[in-house]
Amino acid sequence: MQQRQGIDEIFDPVRKKWLLLSPEEWVRQNLVQFLLISKNYPLSLIAIEKEIKLGELRKRCDIVVYNREMQPWMIIECKEMNVSLSEKTLDQILRYHISLPAKYLIISNGSYSFGFEKTEEQFFEINSFPNF
Repeated sequence: MQQRQGIDEIFDPVRKKWLLLSPEEWVRQNLVQFLLISKNYPLSLIAIEKEIKLGELRKRCDIVVYNREMQPWMIIECKEMNVSLSEKTLDQILRYHISLPAKYLIISNGSYSFGFEKTEEQFFEINSFPNF
C-alpha cells in the first residue's frame, strides 16, 4: 500500500499498476495474494476485471483464473466486506458463467467465501479453494 496525494493506493501485481484502494479492491487484491502465495496459482494465468458480453451488455469479472490451455477455470466475484453474499451475488456469477464457462465459481466478501464446482450439469459446494 502507498499514499499518493492523500489517497490510499494498492498495487495490483496482475495489471502491474497502482490502483485506488476501494473496499472492493481491497478484497480483490487480498484474494489475488492468497491465490499467488498460499495456493501457488501462476500469475500469468490470472486476469482481473475480464470483460465479457452478456447479450448486448458488457460486464467485468473480478478475477478469472485460466488453466494451462488458457480456458477459463475459475471465476471469482468480489464484494466489499460490508456487503452480504446473497442469492443476488450468486445469480451474478452464474450469469457470468454463461459467457465464460469455468469449472469453479467463487463469491467472496473478504470475510466469507463460498465456492462451487461444476460437474456434468450441476454445481456442488466446495469447502476450500482448489489446488491449481
